[in-house]
Amino acid sequence: MKMKTLLQVFKSFFLLEFLKALWLATKYFFRPKHTINYPFEKGPLSPRFRGEHALRRYPNGEERCIACKLCEAICPAQAITIEAEPRDDGSRRTTRYDIDMIKCIYCGYCQEACPVDAIVEGPNFEYAAETREELYYDKTKLLENGDRWEREIAANLAADAPYR
Repeated sequence: MKMKTLLQVFKSFFLLEFLKALWLATKYFFRPKHTINYPFEKGPLSPRFRGEHALRRYPNGEERCIACKLCEAICPAQAITIEAEPRDDGSRRTTRYDIDMIKCIYCGYCQEACPVDAIVEGPNFEYAAETREELYYDKTKLLENGDRWEREIAANLAADAPYR
């Protein structure tokens, strides 16, 4: 007990904690910095990153969504609204596919529930809006996102495939 008190007095008198902290700060001061110049340099993103939503198409240009409404049913925030009607060939396709991005919690359940990988959360995290209406995505906006990010989305899904 007495030895512990003496050691504490010694540390306090000679400012050992302060000197340790000063040495650590000096050591890191002369090391190369790990910061990136954000708007011009981008950091790496995981293939599982969940960003802006997108609807994908098949290579022949036909939209993938088969209107099974699993994504609408599983969405915990109830941010997805789907309306569908049958086509002439008997298949169902969506007439309306809306996502309220203000409600969305980016959980990824919609992407996991989709049997044909129609709805995905893409790699884009740099989107902003000035009004709430701009964050209400309809089918055309989602298909545009899918067309714009298809190459990156396909690569991310292929990289993630062994873990699904």
